[in-house]
Amino acid sequence: MRAIILAAGMGTRLRPLTDNIPKSLVKVLGEPMAERQIKFLREKGIDDIIVVTGYLSEKFEYLKEKYGVKLIHNDKYDLYNNVYTMYLVRDYLADAYVTEADVYMVRNYFEESPKTSTYFSGIKEDFLKEWKVKFDENNKVYTLEVGPGTDYIMSGVSYWSKEDGALIKKQLEKVIGGGNFDNVYWDDVVSEIMTKLNVYINKIDSNDWFEIDSLEDLKKAEEYLQGNKLV
Repeated sequence: MRAIILAAGMGTRLRPLTDNIPKSLVKVLGEPMAERQIKFLREKGIDDIIVVTGYLSEKFEYLKEKYGVKLIHNDKYDLYNNVYTMYLVRDYLADAYVTEADVYMVRNYFEESPKTSTYFSGIKEDFLKEWKVKFDENNKVYTLEVGPGTDYIMSGVSYWSKEDGALIKKQLEKVIGGGNFDNVYWDDVVSEIMTKLNVYINKIDSNDWFEIDSLEDLKKAEEYLQGNKLV
């Protein structure tokens, strides 16, 4: 098993913090988000970790010596959405976690041995636009929807089995090979073939994670963590 951490984004909404540091290395109460994920993965025995970089890629170099991670650079990070990032690591998708590095994990909800492909998902309230995870009475995911509401949404952490990873790889190659993917996200690629996949939801608490997209998000996360004495 391995993990792929997506850390290519520019984080423009976090400026001026991201003027000289990548979004995923922004600190939440003194700890870079990507480092926290790496530590949590290693706690669960997952040491084969790939970090896909883009913006300010040189800032990630220290992670190789500190944690032994592998760095893969996306030189088109400013041209395409994360679908191209995932295309670059398509050969590593089978039996792998995929995480978005701008997610601050409050607790370590990685599993040592997931049995099936999994979306780690919790309820968030009154959002304007999120990826909603729709599942049946057996917790099997049957589709993804984008929109507003109060619902189970992606936490930015997923796991993909060998079988599903191979199917997603083929679909990524099809999408990139066809061109015109400027406005495509990697979640769109998965959604297109969801009926062929065997994906389940792992329900986590709504405060188990915070996505840090803006200065306001960072402030809210730190206030919650300090108020609940979680750090």
